[in-house]
Amino acid sequence: MPASQKDYRSNKISKTVERTLIDYEMVLPGDSILVGVSGGPDSVALLHILSELTEKFSIGRLAVCHLNHSLRGKDSDRDAEFVESLAEKLHLPFYSKKEDVRRYRKTHKLSLEDAARGVRYTFYHALARENGFSKIAIGHHSDDNAELLLMNLIRGSGSVGFSGIAAVRDNQIIRPLIRLKRTEILHYLNAKNLKYRIDKSNDDKRFLRNRIRRELIPLLETNYNPRIVETINRFASIIKSEDQLLESAITPFFDKTASFLGSEEITLSLPQLRGLHIAAKRRIVRKAISILKGNLRRIAFNQIDSAVHLMEKGPFYGMIHLPDRIRIHRNRHLLIITREKESLRQVDGKSAAGKAPLFEYEVLEPGLNAESVFIKEIGRHLRISKAAMNEKFDSYHAGHPVAFFDMDSLSFPLIVRNLRPGDRFTPLGMAGTQKVKKFFINHKIPKAQRWECPVLLSKGKIIWVAGHRMDDSVKIKPLTKNVLKAELLLA
Repeated sequence: MPASQKDYRSNKISKTVERTLIDYEMVLPGDSILVGVSGGPDSVALLHILSELTEKFSIGRLAVCHLNHSLRGKDSDRDAEFVESLAEKLHLPFYSKKEDVRRYRKTHKLSLEDAARGVRYTFYHALARENGFSKIAIGHHSDDNAELLLMNLIRGSGSVGFSGIAAVRDNQIIRPLIRLKRTEILHYLNAKNLKYRIDKSNDDKRFLRNRIRRELIPLLETNYNPRIVETINRFASIIKSEDQLLESAITPFFDKTASFLGSEEITLSLPQLRGLHIAAKRRIVRKAISILKGNLRRIAFNQIDSAVHLMEKGPFYGMIHLPDRIRIHRNRHLLIITREKESLRQVDGKSAAGKAPLFEYEVLEPGLNAESVFIKEIGRHLRISKAAMNEKFDSYHAGHPVAFFDMDSLSFPLIVRNLRPGDRFTPLGMAGTQKVKKFFINHKIPKAQRWECPVLLSKGKIIWVAGHRMDDSVKIKPLTKNVLKAELLLA
């Protein structure tokens, strides 16, 4: 490509970022900006473009920060060294920290992605607070946004999951590259002859995001819509604006329904909720959780629906647990939503019907070690691990407390909960779906045992009636490459 064309492209990309900064009012004169730089192409481009625009936007200070996640050994250390040298070349202050994300993940029972994000943003916010930075710039772009939306679609998210990545969050986190595509960022780096680091884990197709990036989006671009990324981002923008309108419309209903509003507890009046549209009920529950948590991260659509089911058809004294210590408890005509100070691993008492209390837990994707969840309500452990490929995968284990699944057909985190009315699955070897209740009747499972039988779900679909039968859709196939082993164990 001629040098003049390269210059034109790089200038056009810089102009797009400049327009984004203005349209979203990301930067005000005198703002000091902390730039999160991993060493990858996106953050390197972000840093250079902001450096170019410092004088034009009267930016007071620009600084570089890097968190070493310690996930890739020496490669992670080399990333940190690269970013430090980049800051030196640009004569910018440099801040760095090294964290053991795997240990943090294990301690806090998080997925690897959530643990890395949590550690990283904690570092960014602490630095900004301690050193007086008013903005934190992150290198997310339009492809990241499209990938996130597809991930949320696959996982069964509600409308909030289709709003996409916010260009500005809390008036502090800014994403100046949000209108750029990955290819444009690479064009900019090539035109400027800028070096960057490659994270090889981005090619690991065990991760859903990477499969979407490397397989699904190229397939959609080639066979369906060459501008699929732009289309998805436009869809996200429409959904976000409509979601904001609906959220403002739901506020009067929420205010009328909330009989108590505290920093750690919100009580909703079920008589006031009765008669409202199902969508309004979901939004009111979601709003209450968001107020207590500060966000809706890790709260899935099926979990909101579990809360709605509890208020409509659940036992008078039922209870469910959600991520991040959110407990939802029905007390006759009240729905009490609390954020507990300690981890939720117990429920007080049983339901009025004498059945096991409602329970619901997340099951994280296993790494090198197995993941285990203790279901206190029934006194059992659910243990999942990656099976060695030389292990014998006997489908008939499905009738015992162990099952093997095609891991690539699953989406994490999985959900383990007890049986709900109307639950259906496709028993191994069958073609059509069957109610779990019908399956129990056919196999003469005593009623007393049915309510203590956990079911395992992926993407909102039952994949295993634990200890009895797995779903046909997730069975081991001749081309299966990764196998997940699940075991239901006595405490």
